Amino acid sequence: MPTSVDRPSNSQPSNPETGKSPRDDLNTYSQSQKEPLASSKPESRVGITFAGQDKLPKLPIPDLASSCGKYLEALKPLQSRREQEDSASAVREFLKNDGPELQERLKKYATGKTSYIEQFWYDSYLNFDNPVVLNLNPFFLLEDDPTPARNNQVTRAASLVVSALSFVRAVRKEELPPDTIRGSPLCMYQYSRLFGTARVPTENGCHIGQDEGARHVVVLCKGQFYWFDVLDDNSDLIMTEKDMAENLQVVVDDAEETPIQDAAKGAVGVLSTENRKIWAGLRDVLTRDDDSNNADCLGLVDSALFILCLDYTEPRTGAELCTNMLCGTNQVEKGVQIGTCTNRWYDKLQIIVCKNGSAGINFEHTGVDGHTVLRFASDLYTDTILRFAKSINGQAPSLWTSMSPDPSKRDPGSFGDVSTTPHKLEWDMIPELSTALRFAETRLADLIQQNEFEILEFSGYGKNFMTAMGFSPDAFVQMAFQAAYYGLYGRVECTYEPAMTKFFLHGRTEAVRSVTPESTEFIKTFWGEHPPAQKVEALKKATQKHTAITKECSKAQGQDRHLYALFCVWQRALDEEGAEATSSNGMSSDGYSSPGESEREHIDIVQSNSHNGTSSKRDSSASDPQNENINNNVGSCRPTSQTMPAIFVDAGWDKINNTILSTSNCGNPSLRQFGFGPTSGDGFGIGYIIKDDSISICASSKHRQTKRFVDAIEAYLLEIRRLLRMTHRKGTGGTSKASRVREAEGSRQGTGTGGRRGRVIKPEKEGGKGAPGGAAVEEEKVEEEAEDDGLGGCKYPRISVSNLMFEHRRLEIVANAGDCPLDGFFDAGMLLQALKANQDNKEKPSETAVGNARRAVGKKLRLSEY
Repeated sequence: MPTSVDRPSNSQPSNPETGKSPRDDLNTYSQSQKEPLASSKPESRVGITFAGQDKLPKLPIPDLASSCGKYLEALKPLQSRREQEDSASAVREFLKNDGPELQERLKKYATGKTSYIEQFWYDSYLNFDNPVVLNLNPFFLLEDDPTPARNNQVTRAASLVVSALSFVRAVRKEELPPDTIRGSPLCMYQYSRLFGTARVPTENGCHIGQDEGARHVVVLCKGQFYWFDVLDDNSDLIMTEKDMAENLQVVVDDAEETPIQDAAKGAVGVLSTENRKIWAGLRDVLTRDDDSNNADCLGLVDSALFILCLDYTEPRTGAELCTNMLCGTNQVEKGVQIGTCTNRWYDKLQIIVCKNGSAGINFEHTGVDGHTVLRFASDLYTDTILRFAKSINGQAPSLWTSMSPDPSKRDPGSFGDVSTTPHKLEWDMIPELSTALRFAETRLADLIQQNEFEILEFSGYGKNFMTAMGFSPDAFVQMAFQAAYYGLYGRVECTYEPAMTKFFLHGRTEAVRSVTPESTEFIKTFWGEHPPAQKVEALKKATQKHTAITKECSKAQGQDRHLYALFCVWQRALDEEGAEATSSNGMSSDGYSSPGESEREHIDIVQSNSHNGTSSKRDSSASDPQNENINNNVGSCRPTSQTMPAIFVDAGWDKINNTILSTSNCGNPSLRQFGFGPTSGDGFGIGYIIKDDSISICASSKHRQTKRFVDAIEAYLLEIRRLLRMTHRKGTGGTSKASRVREAEGSRQGTGTGGRRGRVIKPEKEGGKGAPGGAAVEEEKVEEEAEDDGLGGCKYPRISVSNLMFEHRRLEIVANAGDCPLDGFFDAGMLLQALKANQDNKEKPSETAVGNARRAVGKKLRLSEY
């Protein structure tokens, strides 16, 4: 064992963050540490990061009638006429009886609170009892570092950690510039809860604990745990990138000394993937023995700034990388799990770096949304580039303006009482823990095997093309999901997308219900035998409607969060009927959230871009928040009966909360992919990133033909581009490669003396040789097509059905597209259209000869065969 790696002994070393035993840390979380996410007025601060918090408006409670009307409108395209009538009747009864009273209770409950939905939101997450892996935690996959020297594990990890620590310093010193959209400030509260936090399970539900003075990181390598200090007491960096790389190399070398199968038997991190109540019991086992190191080890992990996971694998494909970042790999050798799924700690923010330098982020989603972690990931990526630039030119800018000293120029004596040498945590693997770890691993392996992931890195076009054609990029891609699903299954399903509400204090997200009468009309028009112009016009109406709904939701005028809050108020009042409220501030005395006793309620809580996230079963069935953390204003109100309000009993409530397509748009050029697990057993989880000239999609499901669905999305994107080109006259713009300088040059053609300056060399047309998607589209002549191709709503461009023939009872479709697949869009209806088109264009000679004679059926046998 290298001497540079120190191990804690049974003497229980002090926690470097608090100066106390980590065992004490577990038992001495203050009320504010146990309740970092409680709804309370944020402190006024002098720095720039939180300077605008007090100026942000509170999340408004929407009008009751308006929310109910939007609720019925969202249900309409998902229901039959009879179901629509039943839901409308339930809503009328709700507005007449329970609704107004619940609205008043909600207003009383919200008095003095930061947000009317915040506590209900946290309850739904913290009462979630299933494993958080694949159910709650989303992931980001970063692009590779543009400097090749950094694309190996140790150097990439060191670079990312130093950038992450600079971000931590900027948040703590309030030097991080606040988020804005078009000049409007956004709530920055979530950044204060990003580091040093841990989701801690108890038998009464989970709570979020935070060590606001955390100054060390924990490194996981082959399931083994290491820690060392990285900040001083002033939150200034004490290590350079070179120092960090040396430490990480020591960790990797030490982890290599333990055979991976032996290390896997003590990979305690796999316990964080267990059912939350089981994990709570196992934490009690870890901390009950006074002579054990386990409580100290657990305290150091919980209080770390974040977890760095160094994986020994090198995933090659995009799907493998996404799987590794979301849930790790499942690889069993000689009966022992040696996959990276055991090299994780899912209760905290994790930075994951593979052997080849590929990197990503997996995060616990309760207190932070995707928009917040996206800023963190983007700044990490940007800072690594700027620091490299600074090594070339010392005058290169820095991402964050800071007065903190450069660690390479500091006097080591100014660091204070720190421990920068890596320490290896040694867990006491008593038989009870070893058995629990084995069972946790097998259940995790089952969970991983039950899910599949596919990606689409579509390079045909992106945001530039969509906006040039006059569409909102997000709405455009949302229609792609619906059209592709309808093409496979012939029906529309409940679709969810989160819209960010961080324009308000402690704002999170609102649910955008993407399926509308306009989107349904577009899908049916798209798949029918209609002219291209009619299809494009229907698409415009559908995207305009989606954009309007999204804007309403971003203004906190959606219906989902409001109706869920009304349900929570009714449920809490029901629970307290006949008893006095035990809390006057909306939080219980111990800061824990109580689990639901009998029911599971539905709410969409997928994260936003805008995630997103992710969800709390995710957006399908979060725990019913039945607890004691109730404002006495609500507790003093008694429901007139124990009968559930009609709107929550109606089948429409279950339908709108059973999300089949859970989607989230979250990303920018620093990310390669973003995704999360499916939110229901028969649904898809779809994370997507719209870039200037490409679209990245990561789809997950519990083996619902995910690859076929992704192929269908790609086919739609290609077909809709063809239709748009057909309906836009040549030269009106719209290609993703167009630029203003080319337009300017084109307008001057014929006015200069170009002949004396040489022959103009024109670039190849998009889709031509050497261009992305060259096999998918023909040259500009596709714009001049006037007739539909007879394949209805969608086909792969450049595929012409040239011959249909029956032979030996088998239909063969010969397509002029090489290996281009037809599955996913060539259904029975399209086959009939293709047959009809083929017959119109070319009448078979055999059919001319026989006329109305009966056609032969089956294979004709020779008499000699008998």
